[in-house]
Amino acid sequence: MEFEYNETHQMIKKSVREFAEKELAPESAHYDEVQETPVHWMKKMAEMGLTGMAIPTELGGAGLDYISYSIAIEEISRIDASAGVMLGVNNGLACEPLYKWGTEEQKKRYLTKVASGEWVGAYALTEPGAGSDAAALTSTAELKGGEWHLNGSKIFVTNGYMAKLLITYARTDPGTGPKGISAFIVPDSSPGYQRVKKENKLGIRASDTELIAFDDCRIPEDHLLGTRGEGFKIAMATLDVGRIGIASQALGIAQAAMEAAIKYSKERKAFGGPISNLQAIQFKLADMATQIDAARLLTHRACWMKDQGIKHTTESSMAKLFASEACKRIVDQALQIHGGYGFVKDYPVERYFRDQKITELYEGTSEIQRLVIARSLLRGS
Repeated sequence: MEFEYNETHQMIKKSVREFAEKELAPESAHYDEVQETPVHWMKKMAEMGLTGMAIPTELGGAGLDYISYSIAIEEISRIDASAGVMLGVNNGLACEPLYKWGTEEQKKRYLTKVASGEWVGAYALTEPGAGSDAAALTSTAELKGGEWHLNGSKIFVTNGYMAKLLITYARTDPGTGPKGISAFIVPDSSPGYQRVKKENKLGIRASDTELIAFDDCRIPEDHLLGTRGEGFKIAMATLDVGRIGIASQALGIAQAAMEAAIKYSKERKAFGGPISNLQAIQFKLADMATQIDAARLLTHRACWMKDQGIKHTTESSMAKLFASEACKRIVDQALQIHGGYGFVKDYPVERYFRDQKITELYEGTSEIQRLVIARSLLRGS
């Protein structure tokens, strides 16, 4: 087992950090404040080869491993968590199912565009009445005259505003539970595809989150992804990869919060010197560093297993659960170190505090991660 980054990993960490500090940092606070989606960020990240990192080069990707992907998401999220999730969704929730379940024609026609960054991809599973219980979704898809007719709505669609392609899920065989759900490739140009509402959010405010409706939305028959009735399996397997991205996003936020706390503690004077001299502050910093290291190791283990083709459902859930909850503790203590200044927008920890919460919610709440892990234990896995 290797604990050191190889030369490629080191190069990615350095180049992505430099890119994020140069291109994203100067605009980050502005886009959070105005709650606008910086579409040009995605174009710049595509130019860096970050939009399809684990996809082979012949299909428009960078041909890298998932540890490289995790490093990139962490470094992007260290500067801007919104950019991190924009990139994570395109890689893990759009490219991954297209690559794993797409036909050769679907890969050639759509995956090459999404992986290269020519198109932005999105993922639409959650519905107003089907969140943690994804199998309860009610959107339908009916095959008529060589076309699928989709009806229903999807909420919390990250990248929904700028996405040219949606991976979505609908019920093709009512009354058959999870086995009646199928997956579909839906271009945004499809008749009946509607962007209904952009959500006004607490955090990751530069990332657009949309409500998408299908009003007799028509797509060709060959836009079925995988086989009929395979959709729930595709959705769950895709989330295994998505959780690696969210764990990496949480790592980036936590790293940024710790760095801010260290910097502030050296500058802030109290009781005759910088507060970094105080044991109470030092203990907080020590706990932060330890939790970040543990979260990173869990996340990179899940990445390694994915790269080796080993089932990693439990390990991805562990990484996502621990990283997101460690991030919550770290950001809270970083704000505490800042005192009253941490509560105002002049200091970045205020934004980290808001951005962090979503990492405990999307790609499966912390409660769902615990269910996944517990069921694995009870099965004897």
